[in-house]
Amino acid sequence: MAVGGGYKIYTRPQLPKSGQKTKNLVIRGGWRKIAYFYIARPLGSAIFLCYNIPMRIIDVENLTFYYDNNPVLEDVSYHIDSGQFVTLTGENGSAKSTLVKATLGLLKPAKGTVTIAKKNLAGRKLNIGYVSQTISSFNAGFPSTVYELVSSGRYKKGKWFRRLSAHDYLHIDKALESVGMMEFRDKRIGELSGGQKQRINLARTFASDPDLYILDEPTVGMDEKSRRNFYEQLHHQCKNHNKAVLIITHDSGELAEFADRNIDLKKIEDSEFRCFHIHHDYDDCEGCDHD
Repeated sequence: MAVGGGYKIYTRPQLPKSGQKTKNLVIRGGWRKIAYFYIARPLGSAIFLCYNIPMRIIDVENLTFYYDNNPVLEDVSYHIDSGQFVTLTGENGSAKSTLVKATLGLLKPAKGTVTIAKKNLAGRKLNIGYVSQTISSFNAGFPSTVYELVSSGRYKKGKWFRRLSAHDYLHIDKALESVGMMEFRDKRIGELSGGQKQRINLARTFASDPDLYILDEPTVGMDEKSRRNFYEQLHHQCKNHNKAVLIITHDSGELAEFADRNIDLKKIEDSEFRCFHIHHDYDDCEGCDHD
């Protein structure tokens, strides 16, 4: 498909090889990606610049979930795109964690559809980094050090014996710094407090460089300075690397300067059960859907 200025758009199966001439085009690493399309630039042209088009990472429609035949979520719909920082709020017991688990397939909804992208913007398998509230339950005899556990985030499935590169080690150090755990790098996991164990699991998730971060109350036990540094790191991942972030939190005000949108779960009025849905009363609420 031709576009203005002599450019041509190729879909993935049609990509020519580097160095291959196609009429008045030549491919010399001069690819610029837009969503699922690639544009080759004409011979002798200046560098062609473009912007990434956001990609739908999560799309949930009319999700309903029951516990023991009692509804706790009803007709919940929301979405998250690449490059978006989204908070999920609600009173205690408002099924925030349940919504996340149903989205990830850890719980089976009674009805509704959940679609999670299979590939990221680069066309590789989507990498999801999920940290729950209860992941810090290591026993005292856990043999690994903090650095070893966080380093394991750099190993891809099936490639456990490859040698880590300087780039990998840089990721590991930045991950430890992002949660304030660098000084504990040589400690045994079993020697840490519950809050510290939670933080190194967050660091391991950072080190794995996921496309989608889903974090359930991630900053419990962090001081104000550590929390802010953590949020800044996540915001950087969103805006500079097109990552998507969904954070469950009780304090949306602290995250207001970083978040693009807030999803708020509210109890359905006059409901016999503690059943929740997306709140529609304020402008930045996901249920309002201002796309």
